[in-house]
Amino acid sequence: MAKVCAVPKKIIKDGKEVMVCDETRSRLLPVLQSIQDKEGYISDKNMQEVADMFGIHPVEVFSVITFYSFLSEKKKGKHIIRVSNCVSNVMAGSEKVINEFEKALKIKTGQTTKDGKFTLERTSCIGMCDEAPAVMVDDKLIGKVTPQKVKKIIQEQK
Repeated sequence: MAKVCAVPKKIIKDGKEVMVCDETRSRLLPVLQSIQDKEGYISDKNMQEVADMFGIHPVEVFSVITFYSFLSEKKKGKHIIRVSNCVSNVMAGSEKVINEFEKALKIKTGQTTKDGKFTLERTSCIGMCDEAPAVMVDDKLIGKVTPQKVKKIIQEQK
């Protein structure tokens, strides 16, 4: 991959012309999101390619991926179910909803079903505190989820 620079600067270092990219980090997240959308996750190979492209260490790329919950270095299921665990959701019963998803999918939070169809995750606020407990299935937000609604939510994805 070619090096990406928002504002490229050329300097002379050890007698050689070198391109310096001081302001490239603003482009890092969109590049990672693009890979995630295409591949479903960001592999070690992708991380190395992105690091090379931006002229940064792969650990810096990894730290961005692990910081943002919507990016992943591991392959996930076709459908990702995220249950909000912010305070208002926990107070409204999100733990019971999570328990019901775990039971119905036969997995624990953070795991993917054996058939690769579902991944279950806890996530920070998804902006639905007034509709707690709230769940995000792929890009769809669902509010006022009860344990009784869990099976229906799963069935709608099949």
